[in-house]
Amino acid sequence: MLYYLYEYLTSHGIHVPGLGMLKYISFRAGMAVLLSLIIALVYGKRVINYLRTKQMGELVRDLGLDGQKQKEGTPTMGGLIIILATIIPVLLFTRITNVYIVLLLVSMFWMGAIGFLDDYLKKIKKKKTD
Repeated sequence: MLYYLYEYLTSHGIHVPGLGMLKYISFRAGMAVLLSLIIALVYGKRVINYLRTKQMGELVRDLGLDGQKQKEGTPTMGGLIIILATIIPVLLFTRITNVYIVLLLVSMFWMGAIGFLDDYLKKIKKKKTD
């Protein structure tokens, strides 16, 4: 979206200092990586704490393995952090008309929906056994 904002402003003769950097793919890629890292670091802990308060934790079967109890209570649906940290920078810094970007967005939403359905069905099955 920022790329299209740059194109719109330059086509109308408006010059904003520094906005010309958006025409370089290396700058947009670097900014997308930084924004993704910031989203994951800042909002990741908040999402995990929210999922813990909603008791969206993982149950672990006792298999007699060392350290398996450490995974007990790990929130499911943590992939939401990865999806948000990927989708937001992609929407901001890419040209959406690129076929590979469209493929990325479709596959991210599709795999995210499958992951959500898997976690949701685990939660439903757990409630029925309780």
